Amino acid sequence: MVRDFPVVVDELALSRRERDVSSGFTRVTTTVELSGEEPYPRPDLGGEYTFDGFSDAVADADLWPEEPSAEHAPAFRRWAFESAALDLALKQADMTLAEALDTEPEPVRFVVSTRLDGFERIEELLAANPEAEFKLDPTPDWSDALLDRLANTDRVRVLDLKGLYEGTQVDVPADPDFYRRVLDAFPEAVIEDPGVTGETMDLLERERDRIAWDYPITGVPSVQALPFDPAVLNIKPSRFGSVESLFDTLDYADRLDLTLYGGGQFELGVGREQVQALAALAYPDGPNDIAPGVYNDPDPDGRLPRSPLDPPVGFGRR
Repeated sequence: MVRDFPVVVDELALSRRERDVSSGFTRVTTTVELSGEEPYPRPDLGGEYTFDGFSDAVADADLWPEEPSAEHAPAFRRWAFESAALDLALKQADMTLAEALDTEPEPVRFVVSTRLDGFERIEELLAANPEAEFKLDPTPDWSDALLDRLANTDRVRVLDLKGLYEGTQVDVPADPDFYRRVLDAFPEAVIEDPGVTGETMDLLERERDRIAWDYPITGVPSVQALPFDPAVLNIKPSRFGSVESLFDTLDYADRLDLTLYGGGQFELGVGREQVQALAALAYPDGPNDIAPGVYNDPDPDGRLPRSPLDPPVGFGRR
């Protein structure tokens, strides 16, 4: 694979990006840019490596001058460095990731992820793209009328129950009556991250072929630790931290014949293109939550890109 690719790191640059998004907050990210041109401002990461050696160096480096603010933050930051190094290594080899893996990328199906207070946001998006498909975050205060109206669009592909979050603004209690309403309204949709309790277990086990896991998936051990054998996984590359952990999990999922789709985290800049490129290689036909960034704008303007997307390069030669 890519572990033995040589990579020469001479320069590191960090750039801040921010953008108001439709979920009602400002998404702030840092883009890590590595290059093989002098001068290099951080000697602890400069030098000549194999990609695997650079990954080890990042694992040992002090990337946190302050304590991480969230559980997944160390993995997010490590992924920023590793994905930048993978991109650089492939450019220095004059290859794309698809070429390195000896495969062909395919057009990428995507869905649009959005939180709803009512049906208006769906109307806006369908007006701009009548073919749009959706990943939605239902909440117990959704009325039966709203559920019926959404179901009648025949456009809802994934429902994120957010039952595994704790202490965040998006926590949703694992209520069996709420779950039953959602499952009954959308009998074909993928159901993501339900809270598994004594009250919900029987209900969820009957639907296990369409239960997907996102928040806990950080590597092979996390898949093995799920409350029951999985059928569907949402792959968010940044949750894995290392390229090795991501690829090991993709290989493991392939051996188990699991259904996969990609997830996004409001990536700004090259990060969005990278998650789209990985989807083009590993799970192009899934309900990938990696729509072009314009879909995250609070007020979509004009005609929006249609699914599927032409496969982006994402990593390596451009």
